[in-house]
Amino acid sequence: MKLLSLVVSAYNEEAGLETFYQTTREYGEALAAKGWDYEFVFVNDGSRDRTGEILDDLAARDATHVRVLHFSRNFGHEAAMTAGLDYATGEGLVFMDADLQHPPKYLADIVDQFDAGYQVISMVRTENKTAGLLKNITSGGFYWLINRMSEVHLEANASDFFAITRPVQKVLMKNYREKVRFLRGYVQNVGFRKTTISYEAAPRVAGSSHYSIRKLFVFAMNTIMCFSNMPLKLGIFAGLFSGFLGMIVLIYTLVTRDGAPSGYATIVVLLCFMFAVLFIVVGIIGEYIAVLFEELKDRPIYIVEDSRNI
Repeated sequence: MKLLSLVVSAYNEEAGLETFYQTTREYGEALAAKGWDYEFVFVNDGSRDRTGEILDDLAARDATHVRVLHFSRNFGHEAAMTAGLDYATGEGLVFMDADLQHPPKYLADIVDQFDAGYQVISMVRTENKTAGLLKNITSGGFYWLINRMSEVHLEANASDFFAITRPVQKVLMKNYREKVRFLRGYVQNVGFRKTTISYEAAPRVAGSSHYSIRKLFVFAMNTIMCFSNMPLKLGIFAGLFSGFLGMIVLIYTLVTRDGAPSGYATIVVLLCFMFAVLFIVVGIIGEYIAVLFEELKDRPIYIVEDSRNI
């Protein structure tokens, strides 16, 4: 039987973890009819509640199917998925969250696509009623922006619910080890034979999203830095626009009867505009330097403090 590794990152998920395990386990057992066994690779991302204790209990109760990694602290969702990528042993890997918003009923469809020869499967979210209007709008805007700034095309509304085969896993483990990471983007960038499966996000079984507006903004900025150098070219376009604006002011100055713009308002506005453009460009360069600094420090993406059944 082929093995399917379910990589699950968990951060303060004590309220819904047992429900997730029992529900997903039922769908995992049903895969035996298709010639697939399954394993859970849970990554406890420095949880501050009872998530670690619950995972240890699951590992003791089901040593055949449950493997657990405990981080020494919270390293973030990207690091947790990377740890699961490194420790999973299956012929196929499925990355999913522990809140059941990534429905495990699609596991059968995923293994069918694996058996059909596909090696990268992007799960494309068609609807997320629980996210709210603002988050849905910003999510759509993010994919629209990154696809116009980057040479890499990302599937719109693709989520952290995706699946890959072992050859893709090996490529990601060896060649994609940046410290500032966007794993779902890497998955769509590696090539191989790929397909998509549409799904509707299910209601969260418990708890709430751990992504604040600030975290989402930082995440979006890091993604842009990873996949596009277009912001660095902003200074060129800003310079051209500023020069065009300066020509307009020059022409206005020459044709007005008084020979100069009235008052200081125009001068003040132009100075404010020019300095704003300058600071924006300097800030963008600073963000890229910060990414380079993170890579040069070469600190570990994550640190495993303890493990179960590994």
